[in-house]
Amino acid sequence: MFDRTIRHCRQCGDTVARRLPDDGDTRERAICVSCNTVHYENPLNVVGTVPSLGERVLLCKRNIEPRRGKWTLPAGFMELGETASEGAARETREEAGAQFVMQELFTVISVARVGQVHLYYRAQLTSDQFDPGHETMQAQLFSEAEIPWDELAFHTVKETLLRYFADRRSGHFGTHAFDIG
Repeated sequence: MFDRTIRHCRQCGDTVARRLPDDGDTRERAICVSCNTVHYENPLNVVGTVPSLGERVLLCKRNIEPRRGKWTLPAGFMELGETASEGAARETREEAGAQFVMQELFTVISVARVGQVHLYYRAQLTSDQFDPGHETMQAQLFSEAEIPWDELAFHTVKETLLRYFADRRSGHFGTHAFDIG
């Protein structure tokens, strides 16, 4: 089980203890020893896009850790106050400086070992001109044969790209939901 280890109460600042809540919950939770506030630990959402132009997809070379210098799809953590698709669009603008039209949800990937859920949307690029932000060294279009498979930053990106190109070959894009251990 993933554990972020909450140490202090967000309500009063006192310490928390891990125990079962009194309400019949079956999971140990971080519970404040003073005010009894129960703190729930939930996965983080990573949102991004699979931007395409013709038969090519846009990848970004990371300028930040983790995996600086590796290639990825434009993605990042969803912010409070935005929808998943708004977050994916924001990340694509920030990381790639791309112009695009958002399309439908493409992959939903649960990565329980790191407490994350990755949601990738398809996006249709309207230009091949990019203006990458500070988190990106380079933004570049790749055909399937040109993808630097051994230089991809994350397994979720590889699995999303494999499904994207398989759907492209079949002529039908679906929505794919799966888990990565």
